[in-house]
Amino acid sequence: MRGLGVRLAGLLRAGDLLVMAGPLGAGKTTLTQGIGEGLKVRGPITSPTFVIARVHPSLVEGPPLVHADAYRLGGFAELDDLDLDASLDESVTVVEWGEGLAEGLAEDRLELVISRGDDGDGDGEDERRHVTITGIGDRWADLELGARG
Repeated sequence: MRGLGVRLAGLLRAGDLLVMAGPLGAGKTTLTQGIGEGLKVRGPITSPTFVIARVHPSLVEGPPLVHADAYRLGGFAELDDLDLDASLDESVTVVEWGEGLAEGLAEDRLELVISRGDDGDGDGEDERRHVTITGIGDRWADLELGARG
């Protein structure tokens, strides 16, 4: 997941919104850590579940990474209170658990759905992930995205 994030960061620029969905332990934060590594932002990048949102400034004059977690939010009004749209144009913004809430922040966005793999033996120890990446809007119209790992 971290490697995918690093590769994905190479496509990102200021103004990009990523909306992530997936169960607990799917790898949303690990993917975001890779994005932060690829963007070369100040870390460490940890789950913002209890602080809701963190800003990681760039170490190389690139865009900062805004990392938000909508898991504990009660709806769009609470997400709107975070004022993520105020920094959206100059940042790369990642919203974990954002499905159904954060799509209204930008017409152009990447929607990422992460699911855990199943090796079929029932031991629950499979580390494979399936990531579906959907580009929404003109910004992503010509890009082919997708990954398995």
